[in-house]
Amino acid sequence: MAHEQLLFPGVAGQAGAQTASGVLPSQIIRNLVRSGRISPRKELNAEISEDQIQPASIDLRLGEVGYRVRASFLPGKSSTVEKKVHDLKMSEVDLTRPAVFEKNCVYIVPLAEELFLPDEISAKCNPKSTTGRLDIFTRLITDYGEDFEWVRSGYRGRLYAEVVPRTFSVVLSAGMKLSQMRFLLGDPSSDDRSLRALDRQHGLVYLTEDNRAEAEIEEGLWIRVSTQADSPADVVAYKARQNAPVIDLSKVNHYEPDDFWELIYSPRSGSLILDPGAFYIIASKERVRVPPEYAAEMVALETSVGEFRIHYAGFFDPGFGFGVNDDIKGTRAVLEVRAHEVPFQIEDGQAVGRLYYMHLLSIPDKVYGARIGSSYQGQALALSKQFKSAARPAR
Repeated sequence: MAHEQLLFPGVAGQAGAQTASGVLPSQIIRNLVRSGRISPRKELNAEISEDQIQPASIDLRLGEVGYRVRASFLPGKSSTVEKKVHDLKMSEVDLTRPAVFEKNCVYIVPLAEELFLPDEISAKCNPKSTTGRLDIFTRLITDYGEDFEWVRSGYRGRLYAEVVPRTFSVVLSAGMKLSQMRFLLGDPSSDDRSLRALDRQHGLVYLTEDNRAEAEIEEGLWIRVSTQADSPADVVAYKARQNAPVIDLSKVNHYEPDDFWELIYSPRSGSLILDPGAFYIIASKERVRVPPEYAAEMVALETSVGEFRIHYAGFFDPGFGFGVNDDIKGTRAVLEVRAHEVPFQIEDGQAVGRLYYMHLLSIPDKVYGARIGSSYQGQALALSKQFKSAARPAR
């Protein structure tokens, strides 16, 4: 553990420390900020704030300028992002004031943070929950990078977001947070054996608050979709409307859902036909739980299981559906789903993805939930926070 003591003074050996590999918890992320390993860009007046630090990730902010480009890209081993943007730039967008990002257009935005990672630490990004629920396709890019979302160990340099609104045109401005980044020491993944032990200890799946279910574990925890509700009057899915108004991400509990979404009620057959190219918000059948010493990532199944896929890989913070003291009996995962080229029927209980659990380096000093302003703890089927909450079904 000597390398851990050098990298993270005061953390190794503390109560809750687990292994020499893992996802970095909030207190270590805070140490990386204090030591300058995660830093605001010098030319911006944008100090990193405590509310950016999540239980096992940090929220990344948009910088003050964006660029509309002709195509998505990866820099590859021989190029910086800036050079690629120079070759592909169509126009520049001033983000010091609210600006419209038009749907189906590709934008590159330098982020307000940059990294000076230790050689032992790598990182990975995911869109935040609100970003996914608005169908804003967002991926991280780094200089000389050959993969979206991944940051190689020891990376020192700037960060960029590719932003492509897919369904709605949106209003964005500097400082908004579309992505979250987690940091990895070694391999934090959990195999099925340890996942079954975790389920026996805590119970990873509930069907209702009083009904614990057996977790279906094979190369991760299987997640199945819900297309059937207790009552025909219950909404089981939202389908995005075409040509909807623009959405300003700074407005919370503001928009009428009917202007943007078609409400789909519980079908008599229990199945739902997805239209090609349409974007849907659907909930999982299970209530899932992530104990505080773990984080989890939703991974779509291979396309061989059907002509649809979960549109965004979601990140589940420590304490999701669990709480601080095992006081929440699961939270349903909200799934962003898109069909491919042909209409496709999904059945109630059909498998749509897996949750991969990753152990943390130590228990975080904050966990997901209302205490830290988390928006979706205890959710049922829910739209993003920009829509009026009265229209979101209660827990």
